[in-house]
Amino acid sequence: MTVNSRFATFLSNLTQTDLQLAAGRSRREAAVKALNLHYYYSSSGTENSRFIGSWAKSTQIRPPRDVDVFYLLPISVYNRYNGKGGNVQSQILQEVKGVIQKAHAATAVKGSGPIVEVGFAAYNVEIAPGFNDLNGRQLVCSTTNGGNFKTADYAAEVKSISDSNAATNGNTRDLVRMAKCWQSYCSVPMRSFWLEMLAISFLSTWEYKGKSKTYYDWMCRDFFKSLTNKANGTLYAPGTWEAISIGAAWLSRAQTAYGRAAKACDLETEYPYTAGGEWQKIFGTDIPVGG
Repeated sequence: MTVNSRFATFLSNLTQTDLQLAAGRSRREAAVKALNLHYYYSSSGTENSRFIGSWAKSTQIRPPRDVDVFYLLPISVYNRYNGKGGNVQSQILQEVKGVIQKAHAATAVKGSGPIVEVGFAAYNVEIAPGFNDLNGRQLVCSTTNGGNFKTADYAAEVKSISDSNAATNGNTRDLVRMAKCWQSYCSVPMRSFWLEMLAISFLSTWEYKGKSKTYYDWMCRDFFKSLTNKANGTLYAPGTWEAISIGAAWLSRAQTAYGRAAKACDLETEYPYTAGGEWQKIFGTDIPVGG
């Protein structure tokens, strides 16, 4: 098995099926329709909402994870809660939770942090309710430290992935998908959002960033190597430039992945099956051993 065919098969195994994609869209529409009926007297399952996270960036993998959605609440909701006492953001989340729970009584609905989680079969839909600010960014509910509105720029997040992907011959999205597989298989305590930003940063200076899948073994090896130098670093969110500390709880797993990837790269030419066994220690059985 060549490097190209190994990683092409791997990425194919990570790609969600048409049925999985349709299921994710239908779950989003069910949750959004309930909110639109309540807040806008509309039966639309998409208006006043947008995919965020991996579904907006086309970096989702299988098995299916959560479907993340931003829901734009009417400004009247902001005005109604503005000036109230207590944790206003928590109150807004509880109101949104109640609206969805009323429409889907048999479905588990939880409101915590910045999201309302709707536990549909096969997919959880995570609704981040909020408002637009004057700059076109989003204000979402943070319930910590007494509550506040946190600024996000979902359009800038999508653009950062799209721009990098265009500059790397499509390698950015592939690297992010593979990194997410590693994150899941090896229980890496690192947010997917961090992996996206780290992948973009790595590829911006990687000398083979525009090459084909024939270079994906080196890409994985060198990406893991770059991670080992990022412990306790700071990332800056696109659009808002919020400083994000990524700690080092994940470092030992990155070091292990780098060691295994380096060994696999050394073995690829003469011992491809043995190399495949090393890759599976990083990614699981979605990446083939060979043949």
